[in-house]
Amino acid sequence: MRSPATFSSCISCLLLFPLEAMAEVKVSLICGVIAAFLASAVLAFVEDLDDTFKDTRVSDVWLVDFYAPWCGYCKKLEPVWYDVGAELKSSGSPVRVGKMDATAYSGMASEFGVRGYPTIKLLKGDLAYNYKGPRTKDDIVEFANRVAGPAVRALPSKQMFEHMMKRHDVLFVYVGGDSPLKEKYNDVASELIVYTYFFSASEVVFPESVTLPELPAVVVFKDGAYFTYDAVFL
Repeated sequence: MRSPATFSSCISCLLLFPLEAMAEVKVSLICGVIAAFLASAVLAFVEDLDDTFKDTRVSDVWLVDFYAPWCGYCKKLEPVWYDVGAELKSSGSPVRVGKMDATAYSGMASEFGVRGYPTIKLLKGDLAYNYKGPRTKDDIVEFANRVAGPAVRALPSKQMFEHMMKRHDVLFVYVGGDSPLKEKYNDVASELIVYTYFFSASEVVFPESVTLPELPAVVVFKDGAYFTYDAVFL
């Protein structure tokens, strides 16, 4: 015959086991609900686009993945693309993120110059910029923020100039007022911003060692040295 203490322990085990099991089930269900919610939230940051996109996109800046459902590279990009959408949304970026099945909307894809899959483009007004860098979240987000912003960014202080010098291997800076050189510089910046940043500044932000013989000028900083260009060379 079992002792009362042993019998009591067995009863406790029988009572506790289903409670613990129920607790585990409840935790699993809660985790599942949270995971599903987070997944749906991330998916919501990327919009599925159709053939009405051409007419509705004009007032916004769009980052679009043109894909084919059978494309292995496209499938590999898909989770990264949702991370890109979530990152841009959470950072307050004005860039909207979308994806379009280029096989279902081949006419639309052709109009945007899509020749292979996946093709990533940032669409800004009448301009379309191709992304050809690494297909990582950080690289794509950096590209989107760079191209979506102004083609030429102002450097208002010495501190900002020094900060940018530390961040970039090559720095392009326009110095001077309105001029034909400035117009050409802006045109070049609009075209080549897919590769690097372009800035404008006053002479006062430069170190004293930087002397400009005349203005306006484009100054290029690289490898601890600087070079100047004027309208004759641009």
